[in-house]
Amino acid sequence: MKIPETYAAIITAAGRGTRAGGDVPKQWRSLDGRSVISRSVSAFADFPRIIVTIAPEDMERGIDDLAGPVVLVTGGETRSASIRAALETLEGSGVTHVLIHDGARPLVPHEVIRGVVEALEAGAEAAAPALPVTDALWRATEGRVTGTASRDGLFRAQTPQGFRLDAILAAHRAFPEGGADDVELALRAGLSVTVTAGDENNLKLTWPQDFARAEGIMGAAMDIRLGNGFDVHAFTQGDHVWLCGVKIAHDKALLGHSDADVGMHALTDAIYGALAQGDIGRHFPPSDPQWKGAESHIFLRHAIELARSMGFTLSNADVTLICERPKVGPHAGAMQLRLSEIMGVDPDRISVKATTSERLGFTGREEGIAAIATATLIGS
Repeated sequence: MKIPETYAAIITAAGRGTRAGGDVPKQWRSLDGRSVISRSVSAFADFPRIIVTIAPEDMERGIDDLAGPVVLVTGGETRSASIRAALETLEGSGVTHVLIHDGARPLVPHEVIRGVVEALEAGAEAAAPALPVTDALWRATEGRVTGTASRDGLFRAQTPQGFRLDAILAAHRAFPEGGADDVELALRAGLSVTVTAGDENNLKLTWPQDFARAEGIMGAAMDIRLGNGFDVHAFTQGDHVWLCGVKIAHDKALLGHSDADVGMHALTDAIYGALAQGDIGRHFPPSDPQWKGAESHIFLRHAIELARSMGFTLSNADVTLICERPKVGPHAGAMQLRLSEIMGVDPDRISVKATTSERLGFTGREEGIAAIATATLIGS
């Protein structure tokens, strides 16, 4: 489902997390090559607004690590104070609902997030994911079992926890002392909280061994998708061509409904293909006049944002341009940088190269240019 424009996500990352060990707070530790908090933020990439609460001393680190449409808010002395600070920034912004998530839960599945949103859209005052307690419960004193407790009706709470903005902000203002989580404050304020489906993989990194468990989950749950794209555009009269986002002087132009960037079109289709989401024509019909002469970065950016909203990151992309002229080699580096800029990935994950068809076929006769692209997406 598409996240409504009036929703925002708040992700907490102002704590110190000392129980997890390490030289830095757990949210800034690396988890398979990326910081924990950056993975948590990526899970909410399809939200119109993302706010991250950060300790003052971590602000510079946050600016460097969390580039993109993320608002950083200075956190308070407690978790509740940090969340209230974030909530206050949203008052009067047009946001109606907010999901509050622990930054130390980097593996939250998209199904868990969608479950909370769907409950709120269905009319719930508040909604939060949880898992029923299935183990036996004991009471113990000085290392000895002293009794048992019933597990009936008990759940293990998770995040994100979702609320109407006005209701949860009022709860935080009414109970500034805070609580174990935002659901506790909601209950004190008289809100009804709907339980949605949690997930065992949505663990909160608390102890040193949790990092090893998280890496194991990531390895077991990795979803690798491979897509390919192919495109052709004929030459027409003109004085330049667009190839992979770079304008190159030429004695001809490429003919197309948009700017006819054959390389970018092939790469866009490769990403759509890996997602099983059709091709450019499905998302941007050529029969629609609004796309007449459109710049192709619009298509590529839509494809990569769709991939992120579905829980995928681009591992690598490879584009091959097939033509006799113009010469691509002198421009390949600029094309690589431009594609990386559009997609928000490192340049070393993108390859742009060219070949001729040895004077054979329509490319050999210089009637047009063809492009082949491959994209690898990784989801978890």
